[in-house]
This record gives sequence, structure tokens and C-alpha cells, in this order.
Amino acid sequence: MKSNSSLNPLYIQFTLFADYGPLRYLFFILCLLIYMTIISANVVIILTVCLEKSLHQPMYIFICSLSLNSLYGSAGFFPRFLFDLLSDTHFIILPLCILQMYVIYSYAAFELTILGIMAYDRLVAICQPLHYHSKMTVKKVTQLLVSAFLYPAVGLGFCVYLIVRLPLCGNKVHRVFCSVIHLSCLERNLNNKMGSFYHLTAFFTPLFLILISYLRILLVCRRSSSEFRGKALQTCLPHIVTFVNYFFSVFCELLLSRFLADDVNPIVIVALSLEFLIIPPITNPLIYGLSLPQIRRLILRFLQVHKTQKMSKLP
Repeated sequence: MKSNSSLNPLYIQFTLFADYGPLRYLFFILCLLIYMTIISANVVIILTVCLEKSLHQPMYIFICSLSLNSLYGSAGFFPRFLFDLLSDTHFIILPLCILQMYVIYSYAAFELTILGIMAYDRLVAICQPLHYHSKMTVKKVTQLLVSAFLYPAVGLGFCVYLIVRLPLCGNKVHRVFCSVIHLSCLERNLNNKMGSFYHLTAFFTPLFLILISYLRILLVCRRSSSEFRGKALQTCLPHIVTFVNYFFSVFCELLLSRFLADDVNPIVIVALSLEFLIIPPITNPLIYGLSLPQIRRLILRFLQVHKTQKMSKLP
């Protein structure tokens, strides 16, 4: 018979962290630099889109939303992870553990829904260019963004609530961030059903929308001129690269969720978890900042103005 304290632990322990001695300071510096890079790259994209009126268009607003989501997800992971790299003990109180789990998984859900509406935006722009501005109005863009954030937030919040209601038999988590569903003592039939329904609607619906959108785009491009196909590829390529990158990252995370982490090599767990939380937030602003000429020109212009102002202040 489990004691009440074991059924309701106050703290969760991360068992994956080990004592690396002086190397932990090197790991801390490297991860801090990665976090600063994520913040800087995404803030540049956000400021560029917000300050330049010519970029106040649906596609760039959605790109800005991706960067905001990257900052949100990174803030849910890196501060705690950096603290654990330097700490001798790796305990977190249960409420903060649940909060971190919600932030990280909602970040993943938001990313996919935003990519879904971006695919719809490209579909309208390429297949119905004459009706683009009448369909993608400010009201429509606002509704799409609200729905992209609202449903995953509410749906995942309900799933997390069901997890919180379950008693936990243990407090050890073999991950670099919180995921306590495997610690449940009881059968998780309701949780499994709700989780399956949530994944079906929040993940597979945007995925289906993306696939259908690009199928229709391919059919239109097939009947069009080579010049039209080139322009369509140029405007869709950043989104395709971002989606493939994200899909691979989520696939890695699903592998860890599917199999018990205790049965997986710790190095593999760390690599897959960090890939899920690091690669998309870094690559997304680089992909859009380097591949889209409108953003690239403005970033270079801002850097040139900043350099000129700095040079003018020299004696």
C-alpha cells in the first residue's frame, strides 16, 4: 500500500541530470548562448514586422506569430533547464512542473495550428489571387489567429486538468522537462480518450489542412506556366521547410512519449528533447529572414542604419 505522501508528491525530481563537474559550466554557457540566439533572432523578426508598415500583411503577421510562439515555448523550458544545469539538486514543485508541461505542449500545438493557417493563406494567395485581399481581411486574419491559439489552449488545459486529478505513484521524471502522465497510479482510460480526441482535432486537423492546401497548390502549378511555378515555389518554400523541420521535431518528441523514457538511452532522450525545443525556434527566423527578400532587405537596412548611427558617434 502506497502512503499518501507517495501518492501525492509535493516535488518532482529530474533524474536525467548528472554531476558533470566543471563541464556543467561549459554546458550552461552553450545553452545560454543558444537561448540568447533564439531570443535575438525572433525579436528581430517581430520588430521588423511590427515597425515596417509594408509588412502589415497576413503572411508576415503569421510569421510574427511563429516568432512569438518560439519565445513563449523557449521561456517555458530554458530558464528552468539552465537552473538545473548549475544546481546540485533537481527538484521542482508539482504545480510548477504541471505549468511547464502545459507551456511546452501548448507551444507545440500552437506551432502546428499557425502553420496550418499559413498553408491556407498560401492556398488563397496562389489559387485565388484576385480574391486574396477580400478573403484575407483583418477580421479574417484575427479570427484565424484567435482560433489557432484558443482551441489548443483550452483543449490542452482540459487534458492537463485530467492529469492533475490522477494520483501519482512516484516523483521521478526521466526527462529534461516535466511530463508526469507516466507516473499515474490508476487506469487512464478517460485521459487516453480525451488525449486521442485532442490530438485528432488539434494536431491532425491542421496537418490535414496543410496537406490538402499543398495538394491543391500543386494541381494549380501543374496547369500553369514555369514562371508562375517559380513564383509559387519561392513563396511556399520557407513554409514547407518550416513545416518539415517542425514535423521532424514533433516526431522525435512523440517517440519519447510513445516509449517509456526509462528504457531509452539518456543521451538519446536529451538529444531528442533539445531538438524539439531548440531547432524550430532557431531555424524559423533564419528561414524567413534569409529566404524572404522583403524581410531580408529590411533587416539589412536596419543594421546599416544602426551601424551608421554608431559610426557617427565616434570622435
